[in-house]
Formats: sequence, C-alpha cells, structure tokens
Amino acid sequence: MALSQGKWIKLDQKGSGPGARSSHAITVVGKKAYVFGGELVPRVPVDNKLHVFDLEDLTWSIADVTGDVPPPRVGVTMAAVGGTIYVFGGRDADHTELNEFYSFDTYTNRWALISSGEDGPTNRSYHSTAVDDRRVYVFGGCGVAGRLNDLWAYDVHDHEWVRFPGPGEKCRGRGGPGLTVSGGKIWVVYGFAGEEMDDVHCFDPIKEEWALIETVGERPTPRSVFSTVGIGKYIFLYGGEIDPSDQGHLGAGMFSAEFFALDTETLKFERWEDLADVGHHPGPRGWCAYSAAQINGKDGLLVYGGNSPTNDRLDDIFFFTPDV
Repeated sequence: MALSQGKWIKLDQKGSGPGARSSHAITVVGKKAYVFGGELVPRVPVDNKLHVFDLEDLTWSIADVTGDVPPPRVGVTMAAVGGTIYVFGGRDADHTELNEFYSFDTYTNRWALISSGEDGPTNRSYHSTAVDDRRVYVFGGCGVAGRLNDLWAYDVHDHEWVRFPGPGEKCRGRGGPGLTVSGGKIWVVYGFAGEEMDDVHCFDPIKEEWALIETVGERPTPRSVFSTVGIGKYIFLYGGEIDPSDQGHLGAGMFSAEFFALDTETLKFERWEDLADVGHHPGPRGWCAYSAAQINGKDGLLVYGGNSPTNDRLDDIFFFTPDV
C-alpha cells in the first residue's frame, strides 16, 4: 500500500439517530460509538441524551442512563479509557463555559460527576481531549477570560488531576486544536488563536518539556476545528475551518475537504490520496465529532456530522481507513 492512499466509506444509518448537529462529541468503546452534546442552531444545545451507534449493524439507539446526567452543552469533548467514557467542559445554553468532568460506565450505563470547581481544569469549551491507557488529557480551548494553552491530565487509576507546565508564548492560547498521543508524547496541532494557526507543538510528559516542531513536506494550510486521530506513528487530519466567518460562531467559514498525515518520527506532512467511491467522500466541513474506530478489522477515523459551507448542520457518518 502506498503511504499516501486511504479510503472514505459512508456508513448507512438505521433507527432514530441524533440528527444533524455540530460542536458535539463522539467516542468509541468496542463496537459502539457514543455521541453527546452539540447544536443544530448556533449556540443552542440540542439535548443531553447519550446516543449509541452500533458499528456492526449500523443501528442507532439511546442509552437508558442513570446517575449524574450532564446538562445539554456544545463545544464539549469526550474520550474513553477501557469501558469508561470521560466528558469534560463545554458551553451551556446561557453561553457559560463549564468545567464539570463526568464519567460514564458503559457496562452499567451510569453517569458520575467526578470533579468540578477548583480541582481540575478551569471552565472552557472548544478545547481538545486525548487519552492513553491511563490518562485523559485536556488542552486549551475558549476560557472565561480568553483562549487557553494549558495542559492537564486526569489519572483514571489515581483519580486525580495533574497540571503540566505550560508551553509559554510560543504556543498561543487556542480553540479547536488537534490533540493526540503518539510515541508517548502529546501533540498539539494547529487551532484558532484569533487567526487560523499552522504550528505543531509536542510535550514530553516524562521530561515535562515542550518543543516547537519544525515540520517538512506538504503542510496543511492554517486551520482549526478539524477532525484528527493518531494511528501508530501518524497523526491524521481531515477538513476543518481554513477561513473564519465574519459572523463568528453564528456563521459558516470556509472549510477544507483535504486529508493529511503527519509522521511523528520523520516530522513530514503528506497529503493523502482519496480512493473513495462516488458519494462516499464527506466533503468540506468542520466542527465535527470524530474518534478513532475500528470497523471490519481496520483502524481509522470516524467522523459524524459537523457544519457545512452553507452553515447547515450535517447528520451523516463517514469512516476513513488508511488500510485499503
């Protein structure tokens, strides 16, 4: 397989799904994808139901949940470690930034409020979250007093938050960045810092040191709110906003349909050739929900919904796999 080839597949949907939305979150546990939050009308949260998409029979359902159910929100993130999903932050219907941290046990279908207040990251939305087998990482986002560039980690075994040293002025505070874990390091890719950015930063959690990464190859243009996933040594980037709307969040900016990969060993960017069949490419979009997933034994990027160049929210699901 040529390194620069991959394939998009549009997934069928059965049952009653979440419907069109953006600024929502999705994560995968086993063969099921869980969707939470989002908006249909700009800045108005749709609901707080936990929608479940079976990746084998492609059927939607709504989880019958108990416990501390999070209120509706937009600009929220979620990620899973084992069978537990973790949800952080977002923005409520009053446009207030939030900092509650929840867990959802996929075995018992029970929500639990883990932290709020001063024992974790400050209030924010449109931040980014990544995980390894022990920690949930939260970086950046839109805070109460401006865009943030802080990095936190929640240890799921020790049940505590740790704030890492900040990256300093080289990495400006930003919303909608890519955040992945690769090679034992945390990577911050692009984002919006008052303008679309095209810088890459890397944090070593052992040495607790930041580095500004000089990349080579065919670099993506500056962008934010794109879909990203780490697979092996590669960080994959799809779509995103490349020119913000003059209406801010109320409007649609200019979106990309491009797909890139960053090799974290050679630090080379490369545009990936799309081998999708007709009708199976998601096209230009941003503000999507995205997650790593495995379908039919192939690892890839799962993308659900988002915002379109016409400012219409989308309700389709696509899977990109570099393994063709």
